[in-house]
Amino acid sequence: MIAPLTVLLVSALGVPGAREQGKCGGVPGFTQWTYKTTPTRELCAYVLKPAGTTVDAPAILFFFGGGWRSGTPTQFASQARYAASLGMVALLVDYRTYRADGTTPFQAVEDARSAVRWVREKAVELGVDPWRIVAAGGSAGGHLAGATAILDGPDDPHDNLKISCRPEALVLFNPVVDTTPRGYGAAFIGPENEKLSLIDHIRGGLPPSIIFHGTADQTVPVGTIERFVRLMKAAGNRCDLVAYPGGVHGFFNSPEFRPDTNLERYQDTLKRMNSFLISIGILRGAKP
Repeated sequence: MIAPLTVLLVSALGVPGAREQGKCGGVPGFTQWTYKTTPTRELCAYVLKPAGTTVDAPAILFFFGGGWRSGTPTQFASQARYAASLGMVALLVDYRTYRADGTTPFQAVEDARSAVRWVREKAVELGVDPWRIVAAGGSAGGHLAGATAILDGPDDPHDNLKISCRPEALVLFNPVVDTTPRGYGAAFIGPENEKLSLIDHIRGGLPPSIIFHGTADQTVPVGTIERFVRLMKAAGNRCDLVAYPGGVHGFFNSPEFRPDTNLERYQDTLKRMNSFLISIGILRGAKP
């Protein structure tokens, strides 16, 4: 039985200067933190903590989709509430997009990597175990989550590169894994598209991952994901694929975000995310 998604409230974190309300727009029920200042605007992470005192809790960062062109952090608000009900500190991460900032996917990758470093740096204030961090996201946001673990850059030149941006696990919802002309986004990214292509940078020693994908996805064909999974496993990495027959791109969205979503499939992704995180030790003492 999936825990109710509306039982959690966030209390102020009580750190002077940490909350900067009103600069990013806010997400109801979440505490707003500025994690980075860019030439175009401040970028915020919206934080939801479990009920009660949080010390050394696992964290999960959600990156929204939108083809690196647009999107909203609220896409994963329901998933974040569910994660917090499991005892995780859940974050909805904003990042630069083409429509809001005139930027490219390279800057979006920089921001994702900055966000993971920020969580690790602010672990004490956030009540987070800095070595139990999960990166998650859907579509282009799934690509960004994967980029924090699989790519070697690009990194913001202002980041402290001594702090690792690599999470301990990946939870990916119909992610973009191939940004070359074989896959999605090459024309938008430009001639250096292979630099951002996750499937072309697979190696051993990557964090365990789970991918939720629809078999009828026309944006990221399931065959591309199956190839990615094969290569990950061949390199010795754990990479679980949960395929949903007839699922189209975005099938995983919550009814709160997209009313026409299949509720059963949405809930199934949550249940399987929970089981996966238990199986790799991110969630301790929890029940599948």
